[in-house]
Amino acid sequence: MAIELDKDVRKEAIASIQRYFRQDMENEIGNIQAGALLGFFLEEIAPVVYNLAVQDAQERMQARVSELDIDCHEEAFGYWKKYDKRR
Repeated sequence: MAIELDKDVRKEAIASIQRYFRQDMENEIGNIQAGALLGFFLEEIAPVVYNLAVQDAQERMQARVSELDIDCHEEAFGYWKKYDKRR
């Protein structure tokens, strides 16, 4: 599954890469170079981050599902217990 960015997000990411190079690397990087670097990161590194995020979401969902019986448990045959308390 390829990770794609919409046009506006891609434009912001490229501008951020250019700013990073300008401020932290004290070097200018062009729009095409920044776009190529972004493409490399999206293809090479982003899937690792994506897979970790999916794994984290799965673990959280499984934890919630495993607690479902506790959160949604209802005692059976409670009518007479309630009735006996009134006496």
